[in-house]
Amino acid sequence: MNLTTALCAFIFSAAGWIAVEGYRRVPRDARLEEVGRNRLTISVKTTAKFHETRAKDIVDTWFQLAPENIYLFTDVNDEKLNRSLNGHLINTHCGLGHTRDHLNCKMNAELELFAREMSEWSCHFDDDNYVNIRVLLDVLDLYDHTRDWYLGKSSTRGPVDIQGIGGKTSFWFATGGAGICLSRALVDKLRHRISNGGFFNLGRELRVPDDMTLGYLINHQLGVPLTSVDRFHSHFEDIALIGQHEIHSQVSLSAGSYDARRPNLVNVPIAFPTGKDKQRFRSLHCFLFSKRCPDFR
Repeated sequence: MNLTTALCAFIFSAAGWIAVEGYRRVPRDARLEEVGRNRLTISVKTTAKFHETRAKDIVDTWFQLAPENIYLFTDVNDEKLNRSLNGHLINTHCGLGHTRDHLNCKMNAELELFAREMSEWSCHFDDDNYVNIRVLLDVLDLYDHTRDWYLGKSSTRGPVDIQGIGGKTSFWFATGGAGICLSRALVDKLRHRISNGGFFNLGRELRVPDDMTLGYLINHQLGVPLTSVDRFHSHFEDIALIGQHEIHSQVSLSAGSYDARRPNLVNVPIAFPTGKDKQRFRSLHCFLFSKRCPDFR
């Protein structure tokens, strides 16, 4: 590690980088400040074992872009994390685990928040996603929130086939690991279908994970097509292949790996030791927004 890298890592470490104003205090997008408009609600699904790693990475980076709009959904109480999120940590009481039931239970809670908030747009992401809020708003501005829109990215080449209610069913679904956005009009149509655990019960009946349950509900039952957004990215893609000149225009990036034998990380200058930046989100945030970060090119 050279002197510049070491100095950068030292400055950004001890107090969660609070001392470096240019890093954490990225101005909120003016579109989120418009009086009389409720533009955006974002939910992020996490779990207790990732509170000190993935969740903390989000708090220290892209959460700062829209702290009033982002909520983390988990399975335990955590006062420390909740304080850092300004009270936006929601314990779903879905129980610890990563089974279909746990996932559908959490998604049911996320959809209930969307229905309460009734923002123009409601978006779900996973805790191994980095989200560029400015680009997300740019993309959402291309669509009319008063019409039914189901935005995301499929990880399959064609529709999936399952044994659904009443027989075999084919439908498209947006991969939760890339991000999913729903218009206000569509969320309004989901209201009665998710109440009283309706979404959870549907997922249990179908025996599929949460993103597939949502696709079944929206694409098959409501007849709303999936609109693919290429700027959403999941762990099923080779993230390193996204060029540095393209990174500024992407909505979501992932640190999850489709191959357990090797990492799948964004290709940006490494500004922090791997031990402090395992997902490379801190280096990515630095690359996108901070003028105080050194030039490693």
